[in-house]
Amino acid sequence: LGMFSELKFPVPWGHVAAKAWGPSEGHPVLCLHGWLDNANTFDKLIPLLPRGCYYVAMDFSGHGLSSHRPAGCPYHFLDYVTDVRRVAAALQWRRFTLMGHSMGNFSFSYCFISPQFCFLYPEMVDKLILLESLGFLLAPEDTEAWLKSKRRVIDRLLSLEAKQQTPKARSPEAALQRLLEANSHLTAEGGAILLQRGATETPAG
Repeated sequence: LGMFSELKFPVPWGHVAAKAWGPSEGHPVLCLHGWLDNANTFDKLIPLLPRGCYYVAMDFSGHGLSSHRPAGCPYHFLDYVTDVRRVAAALQWRRFTLMGHSMGNFSFSYCFISPQFCFLYPEMVDKLILLESLGFLLAPEDTEAWLKSKRRVIDRLLSLEAKQQTPKARSPEAALQRLLEANSHLTAEGGAILLQRGATETPAG
């Protein structure tokens, strides 16, 4: 397991980089590095682990060889969880083992990325391995609402990215009609004023 390969997964702002050890047909294990670290965190550990597994250690956005998010975009804890979901989707992993170290467990505030991913997507994780970490703690009365809202955010974002298409062109009249249908409080005059700056004219409409 000393030899590794470099991987790149496209994301809207560039790519997420990763290192992989072992046979690609082996049991999948996704490894999450710690605070201000990168995938090299696992260089000494992976060779000591069971052979026959496929270990993928990703660099979170803004870390290691992964692209930084655009200037002015904060690195929120849910964005890191979404990075994990993106990588799992790119690898076409439906179920895998998750191993997290430090920030892979602890984020900027109070949240833990590995346990949090398990909490949001329990059907995707067969085992959770935590290195130097606590679990993800949430008050029982908050659990269901938190789970639904956060999972909805991530799933909707990835769905929109997958369906990203060239914006549709409409006639000015059709564009105004669509705006008014979506905003019942707007008058036709108000909608026309907004469209002057909120729409771009092209040869098609």
